[in-house]
Amino acid sequence: MKTYRVAVLGCRSRGTAAAKAYHAHPRTEIVGLCDLVKERYDQLGDMLGVSARFDDMDKMISKTQPDIVVIPTGTEYHYELTMRALEYGVNIDVEKPMCVDLEQADDVMKKANEKGARIAVHHQGRVGSNMKAAEKAIAEGLIGEIRYIYGSGKGYYAGYGLMNIGTHTINDILNVGGHCLSVSAIGLTDGHRITPEDVIPSAGGMGTVACEHITANLQLQGNITATLLQHRFKQVDSTAYAMQIFGTEGRIYWKNTTAALLPQPHYLPDGQHDNWRPLEPIDPETFDPKSGASVEDYWYAEEFVNALDKDRDHKCSGAEALHTIEIMMGIFESAAYGNRVDLPQERRDHPLLRWRKENGLDTPAPMPRSYGEWLAAEDKRLGR
Repeated sequence: MKTYRVAVLGCRSRGTAAAKAYHAHPRTEIVGLCDLVKERYDQLGDMLGVSARFDDMDKMISKTQPDIVVIPTGTEYHYELTMRALEYGVNIDVEKPMCVDLEQADDVMKKANEKGARIAVHHQGRVGSNMKAAEKAIAEGLIGEIRYIYGSGKGYYAGYGLMNIGTHTINDILNVGGHCLSVSAIGLTDGHRITPEDVIPSAGGMGTVACEHITANLQLQGNITATLLQHRFKQVDSTAYAMQIFGTEGRIYWKNTTAALLPQPHYLPDGQHDNWRPLEPIDPETFDPKSGASVEDYWYAEEFVNALDKDRDHKCSGAEALHTIEIMMGIFESAAYGNRVDLPQERRDHPLLRWRKENGLDTPAPMPRSYGEWLAAEDKRLGR
């Protein structure tokens, strides 16, 4: 069986997590590390025993001849680096979101198709152990027919949270509910419906965003609907990040770290709905918990190996990531214009920038990249 050669472009936290998974997998080999900061690639290289270290992506790809290039950089760099790497015809593993808007995502998919390369986007929860447990329960009919899905973020400022954690939540919803046909959303900032002045650059280099609070309704295939919440909390709360799947016969609660089944389809008063039972995670047969790799990242690597073996797309494919961006841009468009947005959109430009321009406003002024500093600047803008 072929061993796939992997080169990692960016050695910070997400690059380290991905590298650990590929290093632990028996059929992938880390053949090169690249970062602009020597200390980063030296630290990761020493940890994994990788001697091929670079500060130039083109040199790394040319010298190591990888099958997969991992791009776990800041979002604002995904488009440029992915397009450059695709010139070599390599397969791509890029951190989420794939790009900041639909125009960029369309270009990436066009280039990948021209080069015969596979794009995978790092939505690892979609292929993780607890998701597989949820899928198994659904396939066995334990909740009957799916009718409704609920997903929530972690309490970030909503527009930023949508482009960040929302990409994961949307992928998880799509995995069990199918593709999205239309979206409608309410977006609030400082307690009012957003205005063109509330359109701002995102923290973390994630493009243009708006809304402190987003409540979005998704029309999915097969008579299934979903609600996606991205609401700003006073403090970020990771326990809020979860998905619940409602069926005709029961419910499933899911998040990366756990999954549980409730064999009751509807709400019952306190004391009558405490029958949740855990679902057993389904781990990869070759996974070693002592490897230091996350089991979700390992499953993601396992899925990439299987996909390349069979010349098919990863379950977290570029096409699925493009559809995710369509949904996110549809949410922003619906929040701005107050209408339902059918998917896919005919117009691919960023709806929030279009909205500002239609209202006589230029591109919004720059804001800090750091989330904490960005929040402080936004609160100042709002007069708080």
